[in-house]
Amino acid sequence: MSTKDKLLKQAEAEFQAFKAALRGLDDARLTEVWLGTWSIKDIAAHISGWQRELGPALERMARGERPIPEGTSYDDADAWNAKFAAARKDSPVSEVLGELDLSHGYFMARAATVPEERFVPGKTAYRIVELNSAHHYKDHGDQIRAWRQSKGM
Repeated sequence: MSTKDKLLKQAEAEFQAFKAALRGLDDARLTEVWLGTWSIKDIAAHISGWQRELGPALERMARGERPIPEGTSYDDADAWNAKFAAARKDSPVSEVLGELDLSHGYFMARAATVPEERFVPGKTAYRIVELNSAHHYKDHGDQIRAWRQSKGM
C-alpha cells in the first residue's frame, strides 16, 4: 500500500473513531464548554474550518501549483482556530456536525487528487493531509473520550 493510500485510510479510520466519540451526546453536551473556551461543537467547527481552508491548497498541489497563496500565513494557528470556531458560534449543532461530514468528504476528495509522489512524510502534501485529518481527529477524539470518561459517559 502506498504512503498516500495509508494516510487516506488512516484519516478515514480516525474520522470514524472521532464520530464514534460523539455518539449518544445530546445538544446540551455537544455545546457544553469544557476544553478551555470550547465545546465539542467548537471543535467540530474548527476542524471543518481548516479543511475548507486547506482543501484549495490540495487542489493547487494537484495542478502542480504552489499550495498556499503568496501573502497567506498560518503561523498563528490559534487565531485561525478562533476564527473558524467563531464563524459557527451561532449555528445549530446539527448544522455544524453536518458541515463536518461535508468538509471531511471535500477534503478527502481533494487529497485523493494530489499525485502519489507528493506524499512524502514531512513534506507539504503529507503534512496538510495528516495534520488536518487523521491527527486532528485523533487528538480531539482522545480529548472527547477522556472528557466523557471523566463525566462517566
